[in-house]
Amino acid sequence: MAYKQNRTAEDIKRELSLIIGDLKDPRVSEGMLTVVRTEVAHDLSFCKVYISSLNGIDAAEEACRVLEKTAKGHVRSELGKALTIRKVPDIKFIPDDTVEKSFDLFKLLDEDNKRLQGK
Repeated sequence: MAYKQNRTAEDIKRELSLIIGDLKDPRVSEGMLTVVRTEVAHDLSFCKVYISSLNGIDAAEEACRVLEKTAKGHVRSELGKALTIRKVPDIKFIPDDTVEKSFDLFKLLDEDNKRLQGK
């Protein structure tokens, strides 16, 4: 079951990235959102979707609020059309700061690299 669960999670992640990217709401589209990862329940009835933004955790939190309140039904409908699964899982959007932390790490590495080359 783990293989099917992982495969479904990756399929959902890929499709949600496309669906969210096509949304017209400026609170979602201007944040340059990334679906970081998805976790699907064993029975495939529930899915946690971790969303990160290049504009920081505040933008990710706002986008998750918008997705939960106004776009969740549309997103689930589009997901059902895109995937061939019996039942589309219930989706919970969770803000994540992974992308922001990654950029901070790259900045530190870049600064360190420049410092070492300057010697």
